[in-house]
Amino acid sequence: MKEVLLRLKELLFPSIADVAVLSVDVNIAMVRVNAQCTADGAACPVCGAWANRVHGSYLRFPADVPSGGRRVVLQSKVRRFSCGNSGCARRTFVEQIPGLTRRHSHSQRTERSRSTLASVGLALAGRAGARIASVLGASVSRSTVLRLVDALPEPEVAAPRVVGVGEYATRTGRRYGTVLIDVETRRPVDLLPDREACSLAAWLAERPGVEVICRDRAPFFAEGATTGAPQAVQVADRWHLWHNVSEAAERAVAQHCNCLRALVTAAPEPDPEPVLEEDSSGSPWPTGHRFADRTRARHANVHALLKAGHSR
Repeated sequence: MKEVLLRLKELLFPSIADVAVLSVDVNIAMVRVNAQCTADGAACPVCGAWANRVHGSYLRFPADVPSGGRRVVLQSKVRRFSCGNSGCARRTFVEQIPGLTRRHSHSQRTERSRSTLASVGLALAGRAGARIASVLGASVSRSTVLRLVDALPEPEVAAPRVVGVGEYATRTGRRYGTVLIDVETRRPVDLLPDREACSLAAWLAERPGVEVICRDRAPFFAEGATTGAPQAVQVADRWHLWHNVSEAAERAVAQHCNCLRALVTAAPEPDPEPVLEEDSSGSPWPTGHRFADRTRARHANVHALLKAGHSR
C-alpha cells in the first residue's frame, strides 16, 4: 500500500517536495486526494525564523486541475505554528506547501489550477475562458477568470528603442489617454491615463534608450516627445502620412471647385449621335452598327457554307 501511495504522489505532485498522499477517493463526479505536508516546520513569513511548535491545525480543500472530466479536490491538513521570535509581530502562522498552496483568499485553488485558469483567461478573456474551463471540468465564472488574470505579476518589458505614440478613448468624445507601443515587436508597452504633454515627457524621461518616436501630428505629443526625449528622432507613421495626403488633396479640390465648374461650362456640346436608319428588309437588328453588321455578315457566311454542302 505504501508503494502505491508513493507512486500516486509521483503522478499527482511530481515536482512538489515535502508532501505525502495518504489516500485517494474516486467517485463519479470528483476525485478527493488526502495529502499532508511532511516538513518538520516552516519559516515565519514575517521574520523568517524557523518554527516547529504546532499551535493548531485545520483542513483545507483547494481545487486542483481536473482529471478525466472529474473535479479534483485536495484535502490537506495544515498546521498553524507559533513563531519563536519574541520580537516578531506575527505570533502564529499557517504552513504553506511551495508550489501547491498560498495564503489568504487564493487558498481555494492549487497553484497549477490557478496557472491553468490564468492561461485560459490570457488566451480567451472572461466569457470564452469560463466556457472552455467548464468544458475542461473546472466550473468558474468569468469574473473569477479575470481576477486570476489580474493577479498575475506584471511581465518584464524590455526598454523599447522605437516607440509608437497614439491616443485611445475610454469614453469617445469625452476622455482620452495615451497608448505607447513597441514598434519593433508590435506589442503595447504602457497606457497613460491622459494625453497631456507632461505625462508623455515624464514617461520618456524614465527611458533614455528611446531612439525613434513614431507619432501623429498632435501638438501635445510633439511637445511631450521633444521635452522627454530630445535625443530621439520624431517620425510620422504610415497611416497618418496617407491620411494627411488625402486631406490635402481634398482641400485642394475644394479650393479649385470653381475652376472645374468653369471648364465644364466652357466645354463645347458633343455632337448628337447619328440616328440609325431603319432597315427596309424588316430585320429587328439595327443597321450602321459595327457589332450588328459583323453578326449579320457572319450569319450570311454560315448559311452560304451550309448551302455549299459543309456540315455544321
